[in-house]
Amino acid sequence: MIGLLQRVNGASVHIDSEPVAEIKRGLLVLVGVQKGDETAQADRLLERLLGYRVFNDEAGRMNLSLRDIQGGLLLVPQFTLAADTKKGMRPGFSGAADPRLGERLFSHMAEQALVQHQPVACGVFGADMQVALINDGPVTFWLET
Repeated sequence: MIGLLQRVNGASVHIDSEPVAEIKRGLLVLVGVQKGDETAQADRLLERLLGYRVFNDEAGRMNLSLRDIQGGLLLVPQFTLAADTKKGMRPGFSGAADPRLGERLFSHMAEQALVQHQPVACGVFGADMQVALINDGPVTFWLET
């Protein structure tokens, strides 16, 4: 699984101009599911997201995690993260998981996030979403399990 995490001062998801998810300070994470991924990868990615130290401490060093600051977590499914862009002028998606598997693993991750952390918000799998964010830093990391 792939998680493209961005430290934000706020982020939201809209569908057809209607708000469906929003957080204040925290992490916006675009989540991609690859062929061969299982719940173990989803659980490991969530563990890393909640514990990854990307927030500044009093000294201005990235020593605090999402759990430490009790920040928001906004998970947004994005199958295009699994694109193969190595050659040509058009991405290939042969490495992306089947949509049924992708939805199942994204839902699993979202359910586990709700059990382990608050606040959590989620985009909608398969929907045409508009994602807005106020990137803090900017601080962006690519995590892969």
